[in-house]
Formats: sequence, structure tokens, C-alpha cells
Amino acid sequence: MRLSPREFRDWENKCVTLIGMAGVGKTRLASLLRRFHWFHYSADYRIGTRYLGEPILDHVKQQAMRVPFLRDLLRSDSIYISNNITVDTLDPVTSFLGRIGNPERGGLSLKEFKRRQALYRQALVAAMKDVPEFIRKAREIYGYRHFVNDTAGSVCELDSPELVDLLAAHTLILYVRPTDEDVRGLLRSVEEDLRPLCYREEFLDEQLASYMRETGLRYVALIEPEDFYRWVVPRLYAARAERYERIASRHGYTVTTSDVEGVRDEAGFLGLVEDVLDRAP
Repeated sequence: MRLSPREFRDWENKCVTLIGMAGVGKTRLASLLRRFHWFHYSADYRIGTRYLGEPILDHVKQQAMRVPFLRDLLRSDSIYISNNITVDTLDPVTSFLGRIGNPERGGLSLKEFKRRQALYRQALVAAMKDVPEFIRKAREIYGYRHFVNDTAGSVCELDSPELVDLLAAHTLILYVRPTDEDVRGLLRSVEEDLRPLCYREEFLDEQLASYMRETGLRYVALIEPEDFYRWVVPRLYAARAERYERIASRHGYTVTTSDVEGVRDEAGFLGLVEDVLDRAP
């Protein structure tokens, strides 16, 4: 969606999609806008509660069944297990996706890892397709005036022009680009605070082959799960940067992490967007 500053200012029911890599401040900004009567649509929350809810619970139950005490209680229906996913707590999603590597260290086989990746990808596509309907719900059911779509950091991995066209048709797309100085900090934060990550299968195969050559390991089962994760994240960020730039140049607008950090209220956000639209060619 392309708008002039005036058109954006006069837009009665503003709808904005925030895209960018994990850690750039999308959720912080969306949560801030929620305090000013914006409906906060979180892709990962939708994924965890709607599209991956059952697989996540199956994964948790599978772990619980390994404990005899819990196994007996589950079999007798004496206890039940449920998710407690929130916008700010996505640990069940991250835990379900898991890490490649040594099963004795909590790692997954490559086949199982790819199966879960495929489920997450399908869920992310479905969650993004839900955006137009939630724009309607936000206004007609919940009474919100404006709408902000807080996408997953993996949305650029979908290779779906149709999906980007859908978001661009209903929302103004705003790419939050990390400054060079911020990238190092973002990488550290992602390494320390594990996030749900979706890999394109081609990218995963290429990087895994490079990692195995570099480390001299012969089998995936010998990989330390956290080691591969930390090794691949910088390479994933570099690949995603190019993808986000293409989306923003064709369908949206770009702000920096420094711009977003300076936003303290709705007026600051609206002013930032108007400035960006005014500078756009």
C-alpha cells in the first residue's frame, strides 16, 4: 500500500504491518500502540494458540509421558496440560521447533526438525492469511479503531509473493531495518534469548553442509544443538536482510531501529510514519 502523508493522516482505520528480524523492536512497538487503542495482532501468538496448539501440546505430553508419575496421571485423566502462550512468552513455540543435533543433548534428527519446520511455515502462512479477517474483527467485534500486524521474524522466508501482495493490499508495510551498530547487539540477544526461527529448506541444507565440513562432524546426531543454532543465526540474518530490503522496496517503507526506539507514544509513531512517507520517492 502506497500512501501520501495526507492520505495516511486522513485514514480513519489505520492498518500497519511491521516486518523485520527478531529483536528489532516490532513487538515492543506493537505493544506500545496497544495502549493507544490499536489492535495488536501477533503472528507468533496466533501460530502458537491456533495453528500449532495441538502439535505443541502433543510435544509436551510426549515429554511428560517419560515420567512415570505424570504418565499415570495423564492416562487416568487426573491432570491435563494446556498452553499458556502470551504475546511476550513464546517459549512453547520455540521449544516445539527445537534444535538440530545430539538427541542426548535435546537435539532433533534432521527429518524431525524439517517436519516441525514445515508445520511452522504452514502455520505462519495461515496466520498471515488471517490478517484481513482480523482487521474486520478488530473493528466490528472488539471496537478497535486501528490495527497493527506484528509479524514473525521469519515472514520473509515464505517465498510467497501472493502473501506479500495480500498484506500490501490491506496494510501499510513498515520494515524495521537494524543499523549496522545494532546488528551485533541483535545477534547477541537472539543467541541468549532463543526465538522461533523458520529456515528455508534450501538454506538449511546449504548451511548444515558448511557447518559439518567446518567442524569435521560426520553425523547430525553429533552436533551440539546450541552450537549450530549460534553458528547459523548470523548467516540467517545476513540472508534475511536482503529479502526484507526487497519486500520494503517493492511494497512498503523503511524505518530504522533507532527510529523505532525513539517512539514513546502514538503521536510519535504517527509522526514517524508521516515523515517516512514524505521522504519516499
